[in-house]
Amino acid sequence: MNWREVAVTVSSVGEEAVADLFYQLGCLGVSVEDPELLRSYIESGNWDYHDFGEVELTGTSVVKGYFPEDDELADKLEKLDLGIRKLLQRSPDWLIQAKGISLKEIDWEIAWKAYFKPIHIGKHFLIKPTWEAVDPREGDIVLELDPGMAFGTGTHATTTLCLRALEDVVKPGQRVFDLGTGSGILAIAAAKLGAKVDAVDLDSVAIRVAQENVDLNHVNDQVRVVRGDLGTVLTGQADVVIANIIADVILILLPDLKRILRADGEFLASGIIENRADDVEEGLKEAGLEIVERLEDSGWILFRARWANYESV
Repeated sequence: MNWREVAVTVSSVGEEAVADLFYQLGCLGVSVEDPELLRSYIESGNWDYHDFGEVELTGTSVVKGYFPEDDELADKLEKLDLGIRKLLQRSPDWLIQAKGISLKEIDWEIAWKAYFKPIHIGKHFLIKPTWEAVDPREGDIVLELDPGMAFGTGTHATTTLCLRALEDVVKPGQRVFDLGTGSGILAIAAAKLGAKVDAVDLDSVAIRVAQENVDLNHVNDQVRVVRGDLGTVLTGQADVVIANIIADVILILLPDLKRILRADGEFLASGIIENRADDVEEGLKEAGLEIVERLEDSGWILFRARWANYESV
């Protein structure tokens, strides 16, 4: 299959808003080339394995989305153009330029792999691309990953927030539901923390990639990968439900949460752009949840929530 790469150059402050446009259109792959973020990873010491040389700060980021060249492409590109125009109306000082090229799948893989390097996240996680060699530190939990066309390398702020939250929330023996699993990275992380996990996604590519990554990490006995409409394919209740998706989808699934989240369970809602945080916060409260923690990174929000009156749930 051929893919259309759409690259949008935007002032750094608008990076997350443009990325959110891609996610809303169901983009199967999104990458962000942010010189400031790249330099921060290098200088922080979290990125132990890299050789990028001097990184020049430009004040701009390049957000790239990848769409299959099928019958829906024209409609998606038209909606993307409309979304960019609306962003410029609200923030006319943002520099936005867009261009698109066609790529074969192999070309796409080569393009993004150049920026996917081993990285430490949180206290213990070490995310390792399958094609990179690493020397883990004592106590590292290694997540072997090849995302393919599925979202989730662990370096995006939304996934990073989830990984850090999982370290604090997940306990051995718990049951976890990962809604919108993408590459499967969060399901695998939860499994390596000792949980039993059901990983759900609507997209067939994500399901294939997630299963491959589960196999790579030897957690087949702990992770079940299933294709379906988020919570509707699940039975029973989980101690932890993860939804690293987008604000609109999180709001849609909230009515189903009582069926799948235990009375004393926790809900991790991520993938929320800053200007949608109020909508999600209101939705969580209306659904009977209380927010016990709000985490932020690079304009993205994660809410950690529990039932406000769980005795009556």
